[in-house]
Order: sequence, then structure tokens, then C-alpha cells
Amino acid sequence: MVPTKRLILSIFPGIDILGLAFEIEGLDEWCLVRGPDPIYGGLIHNFHPPEGVFWGVIGGPPCQIHSGMKKLNPRAGEGDGDLIPEFCRVVGEANPLWWLMENVPQATIPAVPGYRVQHLRLNNRQMAWSPDGYGGVGPEQTRDRAFHFGTLGGETLSLHVAPRANDRKAPTVLAGHGPTKWQRAKTGGNVTVPMMCLLQGLPEDFAERLPFTEHDKRKVIGNGVPLYLGRELARAVRRVYSDR
Repeated sequence: MVPTKRLILSIFPGIDILGLAFEIEGLDEWCLVRGPDPIYGGLIHNFHPPEGVFWGVIGGPPCQIHSGMKKLNPRAGEGDGDLIPEFCRVVGEANPLWWLMENVPQATIPAVPGYRVQHLRLNNRQMAWSPDGYGGVGPEQTRDRAFHFGTLGGETLSLHVAPRANDRKAPTVLAGHGPTKWQRAKTGGNVTVPMMCLLQGLPEDFAERLPFTEHDKRKVIGNGVPLYLGRELARAVRRVYSDR
């Protein structure tokens, strides 16, 4: 039986805000399949996808070992190490038509034999989005991230980005115990979990459904790709392959 939908593999998903973005934008065109994640006891090292099944692969390997915030916790990420090579291994085994990897700008540049890679550095505030009933003020968050789009055919993404038209600027959502001292000074207090959800483009009560402690909710929400940014990337992928 020929699948009626294209399959996209999401690895290092966490709560998978990036995967959620692709689900929203391609509900009738593709189906997300999620790989193992440490928060559910899974190990990427033991994961071997079938070859030729997945149309695309997406994911963001843990960024703590590469992050500029590592100066606040020099041991951050030491337990897992650099897992970007594992992302590349999984892509090589799955042999999809395309793949998309997200991480901090300081992270290792991914390379998979046979794929040409487009490197993008995007800030969430570049997204020319308005609230549309799913989420809230996501585009106001200042969040600088690197995206790498690999393809077998050399295709590239074209994104609809623009500078913010106003001066409203929200703090970056951080994983861990809470905002930095500088952020607390700028916001006049604590950045709550519901506020973090809104800044990531999620419903305010999104975290209420997560079976985690307060600390772990902050961690998984802060590690995600902002929903509006993810949706623009998903739309860009669709534009590339709309006639194929």
C-alpha cells in the first residue's frame, strides 16, 4: 500500500514545538513520526531508522554544550556531549529527500554526505506574523537561532521575514530555573511558565498538560523552537516541494 501522506521524522523532539509547527502547516500533506528523547528515557544512540521511508527529517540536538549561556553553568551539556553527529548519522541512515536541523549559532555545523546544505541564521522577531488564534505574542521574543537545510537536489528555502514594525521586545525564553538577573530587571519580575508559553507562540495554558515539575516545564519549553518561526519554516519547505 502506498502511503497517502508523506512521513517526517522528528528526532530530539522534547515536547516538539518544531514538530507541532509542521503538523499545523501540513496536516493534510504529511504525518509526523517522533523518535526517542531523553525526557522519556529514550537514547538516540540506539535508534536506527529504516532507509527510504521518511520524506524529511527535522530536529534540534541539545544545545546546552554549545550555548553562549554555558558561562553561567560551565558543566551544562557535559552528560550528553555533542549530539549533532548523531543527528547526521540518523539522517544518513534514513536517507530522506531533505532535512532541517536547529541549534544555537555557536553549534557545530552539520554535514551529511550527499546533501547540499543551506545555512540560515534567524531571529524570532523577524517573523512577520500576527496572532491567529493559536498562541499569542510569540514574534515579540528575541531568539537568535541557526537552521541548516540539507537536500539531495540542492534546493533552498525562501522565507518571509521582515524587521519588527514596533519596538516591543520580549526576553528570550530560557531553559532551566528561570530568567537571568538582567531579564528580571527588564521585565520587573519573574517570567512565569504561562508567559514562556505565550512567548513561544503556544497557548497560555499549554504547560498545564505537561506531566513535569515546574523546573522541567521551564526546561522543555525553553528548549523548543518558537511556534511561529517553526511554522514559517514548514511553509518554506512546502513551497520548495509543492509541485513534486
